[in-house]
Amino acid sequence: MKTMLEDKNYKPNALLDFAIEALNLKNDAALARALEVAPPQISMVRHRLRPIGPTLLLKLHDLTALSAKELRRIAGMP
Repeated sequence: MKTMLEDKNYKPNALLDFAIEALNLKNDAALARALEVAPPQISMVRHRLRPIGPTLLLKLHDLTALSAKELRRIAGMP
């Protein structure tokens, strides 16, 4: 069974790019600050070394006001 990181439909960059645009930020470092996470966490998600976890998903929900279901759809998550 494939992990989410191996799933071809999983597109964490789509969600990160969406969040940067929706929040009118310049880059991943600014997104990390807005989400109150360390920049390497964003980098690991972007490079598919770590999945988008529930905490990050909730923080994105709080900042974008989109439902977790919609955020998961953008990222191609089940």
